[in-house]
Amino acid sequence: MVMIQPEEENEETVLQNLPKPQPTASTSKTTTSDTTTTKENGSDSDGFETASERGVSDNEEEDIVNKGINPENSAEDQQQQRTQNDAELVQRGVEEGNEAKLEGNRLFGNGQYEEALLQYELALQVAPQDVPSSVELRSICHFNRGVCFLRLGKYEDTIKECSRALELNPSYMKALVRRGEAQEKLEHFEEAIADMKKTLEFDPSNDQAKKTIRRLEPLAAEKREKMKEEMIGKLKEMGNSLLGRFGMSVDNFKAVQDPNTGSYSISFQR
Repeated sequence: MVMIQPEEENEETVLQNLPKPQPTASTSKTTTSDTTTTKENGSDSDGFETASERGVSDNEEEDIVNKGINPENSAEDQQQQRTQNDAELVQRGVEEGNEAKLEGNRLFGNGQYEEALLQYELALQVAPQDVPSSVELRSICHFNRGVCFLRLGKYEDTIKECSRALELNPSYMKALVRRGEAQEKLEHFEEAIADMKKTLEFDPSNDQAKKTIRRLEPLAAEKREKMKEEMIGKLKEMGNSLLGRFGMSVDNFKAVQDPNTGSYSISFQR
């Protein structure tokens, strides 16, 4: 009996009989301005979007949508959305400013004036400017900073901060009173009296302002006389240096005050 061996298929025959691979998504074509390249066997971006597959304009559109403004909406709708977004930002700034102000108040109550100043400054930074809802907050923070400086003995800074508070709220009586106190500390009696008189315009029954005015008016008059004497003394020195060349002095001239007007006239005496 004769055994017949099956014919061995060579490698080439096997390869020829294998089914041909079908095109898959991993085979793609990428076209540039001057060349066309075919990627095969998964050598492309493995399913991730490339720059050529997703344009920049799509990204920009996505950014707009993510911000809550749909480019497909009408111009009026987009403007309303922007207005709403702006209002939310303003509200958030006011809320953060109030939180910083309250923390400043707590620190002030503990006598931590330097730390309180920082919190009031933070409130002024986050609270939006030129917005009606934050005007009162900003005015109060400037005033509170002025009081901190008053406690620290920095009277010039007190005057500056209270003046800023009054720019935002001209009828802020507390700011007028505190600024007047700082003016008095610096012996600016005329300015202090002016602040107290302004306070009485808003509150005619303010006893503190009335007492301050009565107390400061004599001091202001004394200071005016002292300044007048100093000015006259300087003028005499200048006059004597000039008149001395002619054998005269300022003693040859006498100032006479008119009792009705309070003005002075000069008369020459030999």
